[in-house]
Amino acid sequence: MFLFRKRPVMPAAAEALPGRPVPLPTAERHFVNGNPLKGPYSQGLETIVLGFGCFWGAERKFWQLPEGVYVTAVGYAGGFTPNPTYEEVCSGQTGHNEVVLVVFDPAVLPLASVLKTFFESHDPTQGMRQGNDVGTQYRSGIYLTDPSQRATAEAVRDAYGEALKARGYEDITTEIVPLREFYFAEDYHQQYLAKNPAGYCGLGGTGVSCPIGTGVAA
Repeated sequence: MFLFRKRPVMPAAAEALPGRPVPLPTAERHFVNGNPLKGPYSQGLETIVLGFGCFWGAERKFWQLPEGVYVTAVGYAGGFTPNPTYEEVCSGQTGHNEVVLVVFDPAVLPLASVLKTFFESHDPTQGMRQGNDVGTQYRSGIYLTDPSQRATAEAVRDAYGEALKARGYEDITTEIVPLREFYFAEDYHQQYLAKNPAGYCGLGGTGVSCPIGTGVAA
C-alpha cells in the first residue's frame, strides 16, 4: 500500500479515468464471520462508509469490535470513475478514497460509537494522507448513507476536534458528504489482514479519546 505515493490533489471529474460499466468480481461472504458481503441486509441494520487510510487495517478495526457489527467490506468511494480497479485508484486519477463499508446494528452499536472507533483509529487532521501513506485515496472521510446520519457525524467530529485542539492538534480535515456510490474492491482486498496476518497496516491514532457520552449521545 505504501509504495503508491501520488501527488495529493483531487482530479477534476473531466480528468478522471473512464472506468467500466461492470462491477469488479469480489467475494460473496466475509472471510472472518461468514456473513454475506453484499446486501440487501436485514431490516434494522444500518450502513456507513468510512475512509481513514489504508483500507486493510481500517476494515480490521471494525470486524474486531466485540459486538454490533454484522459485516464489513472494503471498496472505493468519493470519486468519479465507475467500478475502478485498485491500481486505478492508486494512480490518483479516479478521485476515490479507500473506504470501509460497515454494516451494524444501531440497537447494539450506536452510530456515535462506530464513529468513535473511526476517529480514534487515525489522525483526522492530516488532509490527503495518513502517516506514510500519501495520496487522495488516504483522506479522512465519512460518507453518509442516510441524511439522518449527518447530525451525529458532525457532533462527533466537533467533539473530537475540541479534544484534539486541547492536545495541540490542528483542525480536523474529515469530509462529511453523502455517499454517491460504493464500489466493492477486488476479492483479495476483502478482510486482507485476516488472510495475511503479517500484512501491512500503517494506521496509527492520536491517542486522544473521542468524548462520546459527554455531550455526544452514544
